[in-house]
Amino acid sequence: MTTEAGQAPARRTRLTPDREAKLYAAVLDELRGAGYEAMTMDAVAARARTSKATLYRQWKGKPELVAAALRHLKPVYSAGIDTGSLRGDLLEVAHRVEHVAPGDTALLAAVGHACDGHPELGDAMRQALIEPERAVLDAMLERAVARGEIRADTKAAEFFLPMLVAALPARKILEDRFADAAYMTRYIDAVVLPALLNS
Repeated sequence: MTTEAGQAPARRTRLTPDREAKLYAAVLDELRGAGYEAMTMDAVAARARTSKATLYRQWKGKPELVAAALRHLKPVYSAGIDTGSLRGDLLEVAHRVEHVAPGDTALLAAVGHACDGHPELGDAMRQALIEPERAVLDAMLERAVARGEIRADTKAAEFFLPMLVAALPARKILEDRFADAAYMTRYIDAVVLPALLNS
């Protein structure tokens, strides 16, 4: 079942914002639990207490539904942090990670594996999860430069986001444990700050 292109604007009015948010939450829960390939529209419909026909009326299929759910996310866990120092900002990030790491690590893993075969999912993941976080962290670095904590041309700035993001799945893969606040604090002091201060 598909929705014709000419009907696309109308389909968005059929779900209330609250209903749409609950449906997206069901999609993300299924992704975290089953992974992209094993996730089915039937399972999403059951979790969201709706019909599969409703899902297909709103979205053409699973890739479009998952992409929409990802774009609905607002997970920027470092937003609003400004302690007055780079280390203080990063330690606050570390404390926030403890609350989001299990869910986001599972979600990144679930979608990341499917991105090769479904480019639209990669685009949605970058738009929903990566770019908003990058913008906030770039602003964090800019404040640190303005305070004179790091040089404007520090070479490690290019790798700031990868350094922080990589720690989340890496610990789960290597140690089968999520990166909690204590782990992230040690990582920031041993890896991230030395790289930014000394490059």
